[in-house]
This record gives sequence, C-alpha cells and structure tokens, in this order.
Amino acid sequence: MALISAAADRSFKSYFWISRYFSKMVLLISSIKIEVSGAENIDKNAVYVFVSNHSSQFDIPALQYTIPVSASIVYKKEIGNIPLFGWQMRLGPYIIIDRQNIESALGSIERAKKMMAEKKFSVLLFAEGTRSKTGEVQPFKRGAFHLASHVGFPIIPVSLSGTNKILPKGKFKIQKGTIHVHFDKPVETKNLSSRKDELELMEKVRNIVIENIKKED
Repeated sequence: MALISAAADRSFKSYFWISRYFSKMVLLISSIKIEVSGAENIDKNAVYVFVSNHSSQFDIPALQYTIPVSASIVYKKEIGNIPLFGWQMRLGPYIIIDRQNIESALGSIERAKKMMAEKKFSVLLFAEGTRSKTGEVQPFKRGAFHLASHVGFPIIPVSLSGTNKILPKGKFKIQKGTIHVHFDKPVETKNLSSRKDELELMEKVRNIVIENIKKED
C-alpha cells in the first residue's frame, strides 16, 4: 500500500497516513500500550529535527504513530535494498544516507534541507546510528547535528523508554508492555557556526534524552 501510495501521491499525505495507521495496528496486535508526554512542546505547523535514542525495532512504529507532524526518517542505504519494504522507503519521502561516502552524505543533507523548506516535512534521526544492545543510550554521532546545523530548524529531543524490554536487539520474541515517548522542548540550532558548536549541541541533546529516560525509569 505504501509503495502504491508513494508512486501515486507525491504530496505523500496518504503515505504518512498509511505509515501512522500501520504502526497503530502493529502496536495493537502486539498488545503494546503507548504513553506520550511533552506533546504540548510541538507546534503542529512548525518543522523540526526529531532526535531520538534507539534500542528496538519497535522504536519506529512508536514514533510513526506518536509524532503529530509529517516526519521523514533518515535511514542507511542498506535498508533500501530490502524487497518491498526498502523499495517503498526509496520511493517515499524518506532520506537515504551513505555513511561511507562523504559526498553522498552531504547530498542527503541538501535533499533534507530542500524537503523541509519546500514540503514542510520534519525529519526523524536516531543519533546513535544503530540500536543499543543494552538499552542504555550510546554516544551520539555527529551526523544528526551536522544536518541540524545546516537546515536551521529546531531539534526536539525524544526519549523512548520500554522498547528494549519489549523487543531488544538480537531477540525475536515480542513481550507485552508499555512504551513511553517523551518530546522535550525545542532546542534552537540557528547559531551553530563551528564543529565545536555542533559537538556541544550533541552532548546537550544527549543529556536531555538520558535525563528524561531516567525520570521515566
């Protein structure tokens, strides 16, 4: 359905609707409850860079269902090769990035910037780069904050709790449970002018994510 939608509707309104509905069904069928806090920090008419921790396959449906604006996911190119699933991501409003190719990565930043400015889509990034095996927040990679500094839109730190217990990395059995999603207040990115600024912002956002997870735990 997403593949057909992405080909037929280049505004991607139906694509985002399908993604949200599909995610809702996945959570419902898996007997997983969702709790959301901080939604009041999001202006539904604004554009953001959502930066989240990542420890489970359930992070994506949890965020696709709860983020109240159209948000494009930045994903590594290998995922785009998966039959049907990867194909619809390539055709859809998501942003592919090749972390081994600097020129390609810079091109992805430019595409993200153009899409955010023209289509008013937000962007979702998992700043750790891969899922945490332990559930603890790993060091953030600079890429997310390099993108944020170039697009100039505020960052929303997102803290996910509970997904690692439901389906940790390397496991295949789903456990019933509750996922808590917290959206923190926007962090401005307009005044970033150097690598040092980006690194300081990276640590600031990471600390916000960790503190909110601790509060939930």
